[in-house]
Amino acid sequence: MSTRRVIGAYLAEARSECLRYMRAPAFMLPIMLFPTMFYMLFGIVMGRSEGADTARYLLVSYGVFGVMSPGLFGFGVSLALERDGGLLTYKRALPMPPGAYLLGKMLMAMVAAAVVILLLLAMGLTLGHVTLTLQQAALMLLTGILGVLPFCALGMLVGTLIKGQGAPGMLNMIYLPMSFLSGLWIPIAMLPKVLQQIAPVWPSYHLHQLGLAALGLGHGNVMEHFAVLAGFSVLFFVIAARRLRRYG
Repeated sequence: MSTRRVIGAYLAEARSECLRYMRAPAFMLPIMLFPTMFYMLFGIVMGRSEGADTARYLLVSYGVFGVMSPGLFGFGVSLALERDGGLLTYKRALPMPPGAYLLGKMLMAMVAAAVVILLLLAMGLTLGHVTLTLQQAALMLLTGILGVLPFCALGMLVGTLIKGQGAPGMLNMIYLPMSFLSGLWIPIAMLPKVLQQIAPVWPSYHLHQLGLAALGLGHGNVMEHFAVLAGFSVLFFVIAARRLRRYG
């Protein structure tokens, strides 16, 4: 295939993924609205009088919580279901680059993550009276869009390991404990010492630190957190890709 046709195949698959999810609002709306409801209740209503830094901290925390969902569920659950239904086998038989299917899902997850962050920013700036500069808001949006990639890779790995019906339950068992242990619901300093020590094991912890740094609240090494997230992404993706090639 010529370079033009290869690029066209990638764009066509990405477009078809976006259309497919837009036509299934029962799947995508909970992914995008669940974190906004949590932020409304715990970040705005209950955290209204806690100060400017706390308001920014809560915005980042629920932003990371929201970004995890499109990667884990939008990627992992759909991959598991499509493997069970034979769609993945059919896709392999089509005359298109093998990576187009995965790239389409990844781009859809990035779009969903961007929508989540924009919704939270709009709520934080209007209802939560969070004070942000344009640069901070842009950095938070960029962090969310790129930060979904490690969770896409993790969702992809789970989707290759679990049957379609069991994928949502397994991903919830990863999603919710990881959120708690990363300091998204309770600050890391308030967790038991042993949980503080193992927090860097979770990719959500490192994304949380990058989000805090984007809003001027972080104190760690930004490049270190970025490198860890890149490492998580590559590791999960390589293992999942090998399983897909071997087992389909």
